[in-house]
Amino acid sequence: MLFAHDTEVALAAAAALVNTSADGQERLPDPPSLVELLDEWGFTGSRAGDAAELAAVHRLRTVLSGIWDTDEDGVVAVVNRLLRDGQALPQLVRHDGWGYHVHATEPTASLADRMGVEAAMALADVVRAGALDRLHRCAAGGCNDVLVDLTKNASRRFCDTTCANREHAAAYRARRAAG
Repeated sequence: MLFAHDTEVALAAAAALVNTSADGQERLPDPPSLVELLDEWGFTGSRAGDAAELAAVHRLRTVLSGIWDTDEDGVVAVVNRLLRDGQALPQLVRHDGWGYHVHATEPTASLADRMGVEAAMALADVVRAGALDRLHRCAAGGCNDVLVDLTKNASRRFCDTTCANREHAAAYRARRAAG
């Protein structure tokens, strides 16, 4: 494990949120789809479940998307803004079968603030570890999804097995045609 478990989950959840629009197709079109995403990633705390909350999460998604396309100073600026805007106040908590981990907002803070601060705390760990090279865009042609490479040898290039299989099959076909 490169980072603490909650950091790795927060990074993966941030990537999943960004990927709800990475290919130009909206995969978070309505409040029920947001609920599915939140449940999938185990987000706790209050939820409004309305269009305004969804719009705030869409704005956060746009901000987080830029993380994968900027340098260290740009990442730090976004992290600091998210922490400041979310009024981060880190504290250790334990709930839902998780051991102690850090929450940096009150459970009643807005969903977008809680999500943004959680991503910012995880990204702060990445910056501190000098590991921004672990944040990539998928190497598959035609895919613009983001990923977090948590492999030991920093070898992950594709967002999922579908893209990896497609690229490997194309390379195999190209080798067969050339040989």
